[in-house]
Amino acid sequence: MPYYRSIGEIPPKRHTQFRQPDGSLYAEELMGVEGFSSDSALLYHRFLPTAITDAVAVDEPVARLVPNHPLKPRHLRTHKLDVASVDAVTGRQLLLGNDDVRISYVVADRPSPLYRNAAGDEMLFVEAGEATVETVFGTLTASRGDYVVIPTSTTHRWVPTGSEPLRLLAVEARGHIGPPRRYLSAKGQFLEQSPYCERDLRGPDGPLLVDADEVEVLVRHRAGCTRYRYAHHPFDVVGWDGCLYPYAFSIYDFEPITGRVHQPPPVHQTFEGPGFVVCSFVARKFDYHPLAIPAPYNHANVDSDEVLFYVEGDFMSRKGAGIEPGSISLHPSGFIHGPQPGSVEASIGKDATEEFAVMVDTFRPLSLGDAATACEDTAYAWSWASPSGPASGDIVAG
Repeated sequence: MPYYRSIGEIPPKRHTQFRQPDGSLYAEELMGVEGFSSDSALLYHRFLPTAITDAVAVDEPVARLVPNHPLKPRHLRTHKLDVASVDAVTGRQLLLGNDDVRISYVVADRPSPLYRNAAGDEMLFVEAGEATVETVFGTLTASRGDYVVIPTSTTHRWVPTGSEPLRLLAVEARGHIGPPRRYLSAKGQFLEQSPYCERDLRGPDGPLLVDADEVEVLVRHRAGCTRYRYAHHPFDVVGWDGCLYPYAFSIYDFEPITGRVHQPPPVHQTFEGPGFVVCSFVARKFDYHPLAIPAPYNHANVDSDEVLFYVEGDFMSRKGAGIEPGSISLHPSGFIHGPQPGSVEASIGKDATEEFAVMVDTFRPLSLGDAATACEDTAYAWSWASPSGPASGDIVAG
């Protein structure tokens, strides 16, 4: 993270004696990235964070990915993936992935196990519902429209709190996710031209202290998953400080950048990760040149696969294609893509849009998971060839 926070009790100087009321030392933990050369946090535990009493390999269902071959644009209807009684960690259904990133969807109605991803950062977008995210740093509240960014190896769990199921789009990186570097000064402050700033980010409330012994934590790592048993609950941090911690940011706080003619997707960029970027399309004024065409032009982004998750609103460029809230379109590199037939003319004269969507552009091709096959609208690829849009698309069983 680009700025410093301090929560709870910490000593006046790092790496010095900090004693509990009974005179014993708090256990100091340095959590840092890039080998002591980048962002970090110092956490102070009541018990040793290293004290495990068991470690068991966890067998997971095979997450099969198959190439997008033949190469086609795809439309996925994620609301066809609802399943009963799952949690936000173990209930994820893999849609798309490559060696840099995995994109999954989950509808959760119960608390997840304690969990940490040791292979990379996670970014979860809340399509609907509410949750408390309990972490070793403290608690975050998350609701519709929130991005929640969880750094690598942060022990946490998701607890749905609302009356409706928690719908999440999960983006799991093989590395770290953060604001685009062009938005930040050399010292890490958000610049004036950034579409959001420090005031828009919500850090954890804390400390979160839980008294329990013999607690299990599910850990994802490069070789699979391991379930550790800890001698004491990992939520025993009395204070921490630093620039590395989980945080939430609402898509509704993203300030759009507009112009006289249509602006390219980089103006919507919100985060970057290794091999991919994340963009936010939000309610905004359209282009104001007298001859402007608000609909996007046909384009071949030759280095990227483009994934667009439709959240809410009137999706102007996709009218007639069966796109609805919860839809995902995949437009792969090698396919020239653009608005549906009739959308360009229909957009002329419009002065604004109320649409909200999340885009993930990857720089390596994405393969398809079983969940993508299970919810695909197979007519979508042919929708540009028909003036009236696609025929009624069937949802294909996985």
